[in-house]
Amino acid sequence: MTRPGDPGHAASARAKATTGAVPTAEAEPVVPNGRAPWTLRRRLLTLVAGLLIAMSAVVGVATVVLFHATSVERLDASLRAAASRADEATGPGVPNDPRATVITFLSVPGQPDGTVGAIFVGPESDSAYISDGQLISAGQAATAALAEVPADRRVHTVAVGGLGEYRSLAIDTAPEVRIVLALPLAEVTAQTTQLAVSVAVVALGGLVIALGVGSYVVRRSLAPLEQVTATAQAVSERPLDRGDVDLDERVPVDDPRTEVGRLGTAFNRMLGHVASALSAREQSERKVRRFVADASHELRTPLASIRGYAELTRLHGGALPDDVTHAIGRIESESLRMTELVEDLLLLARLDEGRELEHRPVDLRALVADSVADAQAAGPDHDWSAELPDEPVTVRGDEARLRQVLANLLANARVHTPAGTEVAARLDVDDTGARLTVVDDGPGIDPELQGRLFERFTRGDSSRSRRAGSTGLGLAIVKAVVEAHDGTVDIESEPGRTAFTVTLPAA
Repeated sequence: MTRPGDPGHAASARAKATTGAVPTAEAEPVVPNGRAPWTLRRRLLTLVAGLLIAMSAVVGVATVVLFHATSVERLDASLRAAASRADEATGPGVPNDPRATVITFLSVPGQPDGTVGAIFVGPESDSAYISDGQLISAGQAATAALAEVPADRRVHTVAVGGLGEYRSLAIDTAPEVRIVLALPLAEVTAQTTQLAVSVAVVALGGLVIALGVGSYVVRRSLAPLEQVTATAQAVSERPLDRGDVDLDERVPVDDPRTEVGRLGTAFNRMLGHVASALSAREQSERKVRRFVADASHELRTPLASIRGYAELTRLHGGALPDDVTHAIGRIESESLRMTELVEDLLLLARLDEGRELEHRPVDLRALVADSVADAQAAGPDHDWSAELPDEPVTVRGDEARLRQVLANLLANARVHTPAGTEVAARLDVDDTGARLTVVDDGPGIDPELQGRLFERFTRGDSSRSRRAGSTGLGLAIVKAVVEAHDGTVDIESEPGRTAFTVTLPAA
């Protein structure tokens, strides 16, 4: 198995190197049908508005209906009283003059304005109504409408010609003699309509006032939740993956007995536990980094001694057996490999400790040209090319470390792709800064390695590797150095094309 983290491995999956901060990009919520999500405040206000509308509608309709029914009952009572007075004024028997009879019972004191009266004596009939104290003939249409009222001593609603709707009552005073009285519903209808409009206006005004007051109350009530959200957002934007973490953000709690107060208290307690855990983790990692740095530093001297003694033995004047010569050669090669591993570990440990790199102007154009030339000399069986701009591209950084980054990426393409592979190093400048891309047309890499390509000692498949025993630290060094320069590194890969893209802030 190969280790894609060593300076010779290219990747087929896409991975983005971060700058050490926890990702803070908020994913857009998936909303069905593209509608805006309903917030808690919106839901509460909508619920309050719905309840107020429902209650106002029920109360308003009930009030209007009850008022209309009561008004009609009062009108019916007045109609019965008027019919009783008309019955007394008409007297028993068959009247000789129907019109005079109508005038008689309509002229009785107490008859309300607008009263319509009619008398039917066999085939003869006549009708009239009171308007502003004057008796006016109602006309044939009104007489015909009143003739349809049954004499069952019950009040009926009838349309009296062009006069509108009336409540009418018919009484048989003698055989073949019927008197009909009717009172207009116009006033009752007008009063009912006025009441309905008044109720609607009052309900609408009350709804507006209630929504205004409710919005203020809901906003005040949810203010602690917004503080919790703001605190959580502030914590999420802090770099928690490395370094000392001091989570001093807390949610102000007014009353811990309320639901929101309990939530704020629990959230503060959680932040305290997280801060303690992160501090413990940082202390542990700091000890490990110090141990790795110290161990790497201490191993450099014995490894140099081993290599020195092996070379000294080889310089011995006498002939050595073949197996001894082979063993000494293996000692030299393995000590050289261990030295490279120790140097890589020491570099990573120093970068983890945040040691500052040099920040001097570096011409990436010259650096790329030199690195491609070195790679061509080391791998003549590959097709190398460099695509460089006409003008120099300058960044501020550590030239030796940036050269190591490019050397690792080119070594990836050289070691982990077959002979004849085309490898191109491209340099250009865009809005994000200087962009360096190393592209090859090798076989790619297993997509399962997408999330861990830059992890230390990562081992992947052997589809792109022709050498075993790699350390798996090459890409980890690339990532660490690029991040130390405030840059990013991307990987795009598919069968036939693998590209590493390093973006650095332009000077």
